[in-house]
Amino acid sequence: MHKKLGILGGMGPLATADLFRKIILLTDAKCDQEHIHILIDNNTSIPDRTAYLIANGQDPREQLITSAKRLEAMGADFLIMPCNTAHNFYEDIVKEIKIPFLNMIEETAKFISEKYTGVKIGLLSTEGTCKTHIYDKAIKKYGMELVKPIKTQQHITNFIYSIKAGKNITLDGFNKSLEELKALGAKVFILGCTELSVGYEIFKMEGNYVNPLEIIAIRAIHFAGKKSLIKSHSST
Repeated sequence: MHKKLGILGGMGPLATADLFRKIILLTDAKCDQEHIHILIDNNTSIPDRTAYLIANGQDPREQLITSAKRLEAMGADFLIMPCNTAHNFYEDIVKEIKIPFLNMIEETAKFISEKYTGVKIGLLSTEGTCKTHIYDKAIKKYGMELVKPIKTQQHITNFIYSIKAGKNITLDGFNKSLEELKALGAKVFILGCTELSVGYEIFKMEGNYVNPLEIIAIRAIHFAGKKSLIKSHSST
């Protein structure tokens, strides 16, 4: 019996759809029946995570927990969540459910530690993810160093929220942040917001990127008891 996956989504809807698509494309399946049974709660009522973490916005935990419980009640055997910043509330969610919840931040840090050694890691993410040090802690556990934009973080923030809003965007600001990280010594770059994964696809970016959305997609496939088309994946 294969495990049924629940996706705690809506942060944002496009990133949730991107994760669903990745799981389908990366599953080694020859017909409908060989794919994973997936339940998706595209909960767009979840308040903005960064706004709460750095600007006294509305607390998202009630809605996050509601979604997790709803997926559990629907029969999900385990959960994943396509939002990096929301993983700041991972422990709050876990203690309210009885099923496993795969941690995208931890899985990404583990992947990087296995694939890269002796290099600085650059983080591209929301301001909320940067300021709460969620990736810093995960990367440090594996003895690696993480650097983040200082002067150009607003460019990444604008890029992320423009994708959420469906606005026309360019890579100009993104590239400025990338150059700052390179100047700080980074050689590998985490796409630490699920909207950046969407942007990666839109612009067909080339570079030494690690995409947490792809990493958690593959981990979920294996956890469900299915085979993936590749064992591990980074956007290189």
